[in-house]
Amino acid sequence: MKDDKFELALFLPYLLAQAAENSSLAFQQVYKDRYGMLRTDWRVLFHLGLYGRLTASEIGVRAKTHKTKISRAVQRLTERRFVERARDEQDRRVEHLTLTPQGLAAYADLREVARRYEAALTDGLTEQEAAGLRSALTKLAKAEPQRFT
Repeated sequence: MKDDKFELALFLPYLLAQAAENSSLAFQQVYKDRYGMLRTDWRVLFHLGLYGRLTASEIGVRAKTHKTKISRAVQRLTERRFVERARDEQDRRVEHLTLTPQGLAAYADLREVARRYEAALTDGLTEQEAAGLRSALTKLAKAEPQRFT
């Protein structure tokens, strides 16, 4: 295998995973330390903060996260009084989620941290590099998985 020219460190999915993990560690520590949140919790919080009233299913689709993880995050956020649930009048199986005043305050705080953190992450990049990186990552995030075998 010594003559194998494949370089794991340059394999795009591996690089993306490494970059995602490295770039999220400091922000992860903030939402964990300040609010006791897990990764899915802050994603639910941010979706509700950005888009207002949503269902768990809507958040799952937007966040590309399995419904079980979203449901657990909603439960934790509800228990901590960051999120309120309201049954849909037409379809009692559906719950609409909104942020409470406490949830809105946490969202506003973390949104500002996120802005500063993103600025620090891109500080070493030119404006063109940062724009190119965002553009490329946006395309990759929107792309449908391809069959290749």
